[in-house]
Amino acid sequence: MSIPEDLVRFTESAHAVPEGLPLVIGLTGFTDAGSTIAQAITYLHDNETSDDIAIFDNDALLDYRARRPIIQFEHDHLTSYEPARLALSLASDELHRPFLLLTGYEPDFRWESFTATVVDIIERFHVAHTTWVHGIPMPVPHTRPLGATVSGNREDLVDSLSIWRPTTQLPANVLHLLEYRLQQRDQPVAGFALLVPHYLTETEYPPAALTALELYSAASGLVFPSDELREEGRTFVSRVDEQVAENGELGKLVSSLESRYDTYMEGTEQRSPLTMDEGDLPSADDIAAELERYLAARRPADGDSSEPDA
Repeated sequence: MSIPEDLVRFTESAHAVPEGLPLVIGLTGFTDAGSTIAQAITYLHDNETSDDIAIFDNDALLDYRARRPIIQFEHDHLTSYEPARLALSLASDELHRPFLLLTGYEPDFRWESFTATVVDIIERFHVAHTTWVHGIPMPVPHTRPLGATVSGNREDLVDSLSIWRPTTQLPANVLHLLEYRLQQRDQPVAGFALLVPHYLTETEYPPAALTALELYSAASGLVFPSDELREEGRTFVSRVDEQVAENGELGKLVSSLESRYDTYMEGTEQRSPLTMDEGDLPSADDIAAELERYLAARRPADGDSSEPDA
């Protein structure tokens, strides 16, 4: 299949791409619990060097009215315009090893054309394997390690890293379709659905971004800097822990999640803690409401606005 010229533009750097590199993908769109991918990709761009190889056409793929670009207004005139970006770049990890990085927004239109184009690019550059991650909300406690559901055809990763293997129907994003098409072609691919505490999905949750980087590393062998995210994660979790310790009702809600999580991870016959029972498991609204009550009661006393929002 020829790559549609109205969909993507290759740069001069595309001629210098080595064959056999791993491909790492992070797209924001349908769901990004805990701002997992938004944080991880921003962190990668801030800490790694990269050079654009292919830039996708916004007019062909983006619904501007659903995701409006940012324009800067100063006093009486417009000073800058920041269009969305969906691009493939040649990047390098902390050990200066090259890899391909596809980042930006999830396309709103032409999924089949976009997917076919990415598959063609993968075959053109003889990509070694493709890895993508996204964050989904799950009733798991923030006090336990973040786990993932692993999909794709890399059985070593499924066996070693997938803690939950449901049979279900779910609303797809474009990378599900890409993974499916790559599987049909026996191209190595792994997708990670990172299970993010459902009461923290509306925050920027640094441990989720850190775990996303670790999953990219586990699948690709690449090494990414993580010290800053680790420190941010420790600070964030310590603040949430303070709230839990000082609020009895909130502590009970989190303890319930911990108990179910631990029971599941011990391999008992109990129902998975990742599945809701009506009236049995505290909901995200329950925990978020309790956090909000706690913060509302505390702010007048100390004026501290640094607590994480839930």
